[in-house]
Amino acid sequence: MAAITAALVKDLREKTGAGMMDCKKALSETDGDLEAAIDWLRKKGLSAAAKKSGRVAAEGLVAVASAPNKAAVVEVNAETDFVARNETFQAFVEAVARIALEVGDDVEAIKAAPFPGSGRTVADELTHLVATIGENMTLRRAAVLSVSQGVVATYVHQALRPGLGKIGVLVAVEGAGEIPTLETLGRQVGMHVAATRPEALDVDAVDPAALEREKAVLAEQARASGKPEPIIEKMVEGRIRKYYEEVVLLEQVWVHDGESRVKAVAKKAGVNLTGFVRFALGEGIDKPKDDFAAEVAATAGVG
Repeated sequence: MAAITAALVKDLREKTGAGMMDCKKALSETDGDLEAAIDWLRKKGLSAAAKKSGRVAAEGLVAVASAPNKAAVVEVNAETDFVARNETFQAFVEAVARIALEVGDDVEAIKAAPFPGSGRTVADELTHLVATIGENMTLRRAAVLSVSQGVVATYVHQALRPGLGKIGVLVAVEGAGEIPTLETLGRQVGMHVAATRPEALDVDAVDPAALEREKAVLAEQARASGKPEPIIEKMVEGRIRKYYEEVVLLEQVWVHDGESRVKAVAKKAGVNLTGFVRFALGEGIDKPKDDFAAEVAATAGVG
């Protein structure tokens, strides 16, 4: 049996946050294998990774991965932007995007998939990272688009390195043109989507509930003008057209020339835009507003 040294116990404590006696037992049970001991502690619920799971993780990275006729985007969150610059974390997020490309966009299926070169699942590898790096992390979401003919282009805004950044976009371009030409157009549409944040591909895809809310607001605004109901209906119709131009990708003004509609750009290129996905890091996550001074005072027992 391997010798369980004080240095080994110290290393395990630093990686997991577990107590000294628990670390000693973990190393004894795993014959001094540090990685196996980390997993043993996690399985017993003794690793600090479990304690970190309640902390808000709204930073991290978005990654894209692509293959012929298909592409994937994933978001993996951490607590601080500092972790996003950690090469081990970056490699993990890139690998998860490639796994999503293979298994699809179901997060639970991705978590259950084997993580390359580790002997662990993606979920177990993520827990291992939490224990090693010391922050809560979550695989939040994934999306995969595919086309029968054409490309699914990818775009990452302000990429830290290829395919990795804070905003990731997929654009499905159906068409028979040459792949490099379709990729170029798809990337341009991706840049447009990153900038304009459309909510739907076409008018038919607009959320009915959101549309009804918009109509109700516009109708109330029109009634305040004192106009009769038939005029109000026409006013609402005109304003809804403007609403579509704001939230529907194909109805938006092309950011690259400031005058064409996106649907006209696609038609001129002889392609159909059949789908898009835009992931912006941390969107929709409630981030606590920490009062650092109060936190320091509380720690010091002041007040």
